[in-house]
Amino acid sequence: MSLPALRRCLLLMALALFAGGCSLFGGDEDTNPPAKLTDFKPTIKVKKAWSAGLGDDSQFLRLALQPASDGARVFAAAHDGRVSAFDAVKGKRLWLTKTKLQLSGGPATDGEVVVLGSSNGEVVALNAADGSQKWRSNVTSEVLAAPAIAGGLALVRTVDGKLAALDLADGRQRWFAQQVMPRLSVRGTGAPVVVNDAVICGFDNGKLASYALADGAPGWDVLLDPPAGRNEIDRLSDINSTVRTIGDDLYVVGYRGQLTAVAAESGQLLWSQDARSYEGLAVDLQNVYVSGAGGELSALSRVSGSEVWKHELLKNRDISGPTAWQNSVVVGDFEGYVHFFDTATGELQARVRAGGKRVTSPPLAVNDMVYVQTDGGDLAAFRQITE
Repeated sequence: MSLPALRRCLLLMALALFAGGCSLFGGDEDTNPPAKLTDFKPTIKVKKAWSAGLGDDSQFLRLALQPASDGARVFAAAHDGRVSAFDAVKGKRLWLTKTKLQLSGGPATDGEVVVLGSSNGEVVALNAADGSQKWRSNVTSEVLAAPAIAGGLALVRTVDGKLAALDLADGRQRWFAQQVMPRLSVRGTGAPVVVNDAVICGFDNGKLASYALADGAPGWDVLLDPPAGRNEIDRLSDINSTVRTIGDDLYVVGYRGQLTAVAAESGQLLWSQDARSYEGLAVDLQNVYVSGAGGELSALSRVSGSEVWKHELLKNRDISGPTAWQNSVVVGDFEGYVHFFDTATGELQARVRAGGKRVTSPPLAVNDMVYVQTDGGDLAAFRQITE
């Protein structure tokens, strides 16, 4: 094992010990037990519409495999390389392709092509119509975020701090950008997002950076959360969650403890609040929703950053990033439960189960459906029932 890989493994062990309260030297008492799920009276009725198996179990790998949709179809993948397309409403499997790659990030789709990344630094593009391979290309390291598709490019963020733009027609690299990475970082990366003619992405050095979509020319970059502390773990400043956008405003949260609103055109900071997260955030017209590092779920005003509500009903349940859907904010947890909270009040509205394994990636909301992928290789679709 290389020294960087060893350092990363040691860091992950340290973080796991910190989060779980366990010990390598005896004793199995959990000093931070997950909150128990209590009975409640649901205020909305959510029903599983359909479910399907995707492939093998990826428990504990912390991959960025999550469903994607073009509105009519849902695309999803498993770590063993299998990629499937489903009818979004009925759940009928339309095609299944075995790429034989260790898939780790994606898919992403524009309705014509489906793009995924692997643990070994491969990127594959499939035809959305039938799953046939369009091209394969190599990038410099593991892909732990869904690519973005825009302007005839597949934009791929790799764990070594690079952002590569691959031609959507043949997979050749059109340009790349790179940030200097710290020696240690938390496993995971945020996916790039495209706003107007710019690609914006967060990095493990605490920077949020903008690049021209056409050629990768640097635009602005801002250091949102400067590293500070006496050791490398204290100085972690990763931006591992995907940047969220509403209009020309960006919302980003870092591992060390800052939720920041940024102007997409200039990189100007609009407001900042304390919020420690590596799972991510969601945004709607009113609020920003954050899954905290300890399982706290918060809503803050999108305009001012002031707290709207916060609760710890899911404390230490290792919740996924949130998804805003209709009048609910939706998160999954380490036992495969999916929880629905009222966006205005934070009241628990409903609870369903997608499967028996952890939900690592945020649910996907499309029209009146929510799609949840578990680390056990299950995909479940849910719909709110009105009576």
